[in-house]
Amino acid sequence: MKPRYSFSSHRTRRTENIKKQRPKYPELAKAVIEDSDIVLEILDARFLEETRNKELEEEILKKGKKVIFILNKADLVDPKKIPKEQLKELLPYVFISCKEREGVRELRKKLQIESKRIVRKPLTAEQIKQGFDNRIKVGIIGYPNTGKSSLINVLVGKNAAGVGSDAGFTRGMQKVKLTSDIVLIDSPGVIPKDQYSQIKTDKITKNTKVGGRSYSQVRNPEDVVHLIMTDHPGILEEHYKLDTKGDVDELLDRLGRKKGILKRGGEPNTDLVARNVLKEWQTGKIRK
Repeated sequence: MKPRYSFSSHRTRRTENIKKQRPKYPELAKAVIEDSDIVLEILDARFLEETRNKELEEEILKKGKKVIFILNKADLVDPKKIPKEQLKELLPYVFISCKEREGVRELRKKLQIESKRIVRKPLTAEQIKQGFDNRIKVGIIGYPNTGKSSLINVLVGKNAAGVGSDAGFTRGMQKVKLTSDIVLIDSPGVIPKDQYSQIKTDKITKNTKVGGRSYSQVRNPEDVVHLIMTDHPGILEEHYKLDTKGDVDELLDRLGRKKGILKRGGEPNTDLVARNVLKEWQTGKIRK
């Protein structure tokens, strides 16, 4: 079976737009890999396994392309707490913090080393005339909101790609010059077909937890907060200084009263409270 992919909805809540774009998704995903000599798979260092796209990894191996795993948002985790066996599966990898600009020099060095190993035949006069590009191409793939555009910007040293906290902010594919010999190929965030759904609550909840869906777009934010509390016991209580013994309803109720996020009549607006929690979670204000 050929792998299929689904890209994020580019800041739209309308399902019909997603359906219209869907036929293009496999072409875009494969085009990045097909056109690349080296592929960077961007992972969220907090959710390494959850943000891996193993379908795309199979495609990379099938095409015989070099892959480097980028463990992004490294400032939000303690790398020493990540199991060594898990890291071995990701060799070669680089810990990156775009926010703190850590690991950028190491990645640039790796790209330069790998690029020198790729042998290019000189372009013919006709190829030059036709505009053939003989530079080393580095494709960048990953789940929505894992930091692909932020990585490009810190590598290039300027705002080369649009960046936002909303999942799927990057629009279409674009090429960005890194050096005279290396060009980066950016693309929208991609979710594996077996993890993507517009109707299955468990998949929607999981994708929102890892940032694949924006906190502003999910229909049941309370379910995502519950998943966070289940997978990471005590993390929200510690962050908000509330002892709720893992009770999501109590946490949202007390947090709403504490922050004054109330409906008419004085009851907590738990939907809005949950979205605020998810916003802080997705933007890294809550650390693992």
